Amino acid sequence: MAIDLPFPKSLPDFQRLFPDDAACAKYLETIRYRDGFICPHCNASGEPGRLSTRPHVLRCRSCRKETRLMAGTTMQDSHTPLSVWFWGAYLLTSMTPGMSAVQFQRQLGLTRYETAFQILHKLRSGMVRPKRGRIGGKLPCEVDETYVGGKTRGEGKGVHHGIVVAGAVEICTRKPSDKVGKAAPRRGGRYAGRLRLSVVPNRSAKSLGSFLDDSVEEGTMVVTDDWKGYSTLTERGYEHLPVAERGSAQVAEEYLPLIHLVFSNLKSWILGVHHGVDPQHLQAYLNEYTFRFNRRFYPFNSFRSLLGIASDAESPTYEKLYSGAHKHAGEYRDSASTG
Repeated sequence: MAIDLPFPKSLPDFQRLFPDDAACAKYLETIRYRDGFICPHCNASGEPGRLSTRPHVLRCRSCRKETRLMAGTTMQDSHTPLSVWFWGAYLLTSMTPGMSAVQFQRQLGLTRYETAFQILHKLRSGMVRPKRGRIGGKLPCEVDETYVGGKTRGEGKGVHHGIVVAGAVEICTRKPSDKVGKAAPRRGGRYAGRLRLSVVPNRSAKSLGSFLDDSVEEGTMVVTDDWKGYSTLTERGYEHLPVAERGSAQVAEEYLPLIHLVFSNLKSWILGVHHGVDPQHLQAYLNEYTFRFNRRFYPFNSFRSLLGIASDAESPTYEKLYSGAHKHAGEYRDSASTG
């Protein structure tokens, strides 16, 4: 029988639930083996043996082989104590706007910036559930694309090297008497449901169509502007409502208010919290923003959700995080990557 795991609602709660590595290991064990421990080597079930000096290691009483709780998670092969990972997960999910790597390093008392940067990115990899479902279906969606970053110095006026980000958000409606979190009814009772964001190569019909195929259920009513990149949506099985904005703020506010608000807040979040990000890591930050957005009405559940999801995620290695030279100059850089 699955166990209803507690989650910390405050700092004292966190300290009570996770006073040491052993408590963190027990919590992680419950997440990974909700119906009881089953040895991955011999399939024997039953209470495993535990090592006091290595609380994250379980020993099968039948075959005597060891199982590491951190194996197959975002924490695999890490030499960082389990309690530090839990502290990091709590900070990342309890701070509403998130944290930069420099702040993260200071709060956890880590000596090396690179360690903080790697832990953050590994936790971000756990924010994307493997084989997650597509949004939409019975709910219509607003879909649009935008340029993120790209302002550079020394290349003349205008914006250069901008990265194209596509977004889709569900359109939910409620009666004035309904309450979702603390949000008040806006825009005729419309509010944003689930969100999907992705870096795409360009604004072509192929790129935008592929994003829709991966993110939005077929048959969904999709509202877009009249950009030609959305001209194939009907052929792809969507009900398509193209809207000619022609620079009209009133039309945009009437037909695409939610996705425009998402993009505006996304850019403010990137600049305000992270002071820009490196292009090669942008998708990871989009994943974090999406994770926070989709759980904004239930913020305290994010901690438990992150650790649970992370048990099935494939996290980036140190080499992958730091491989390759920066191809884009100027302000569009991860402020922490210069540390």
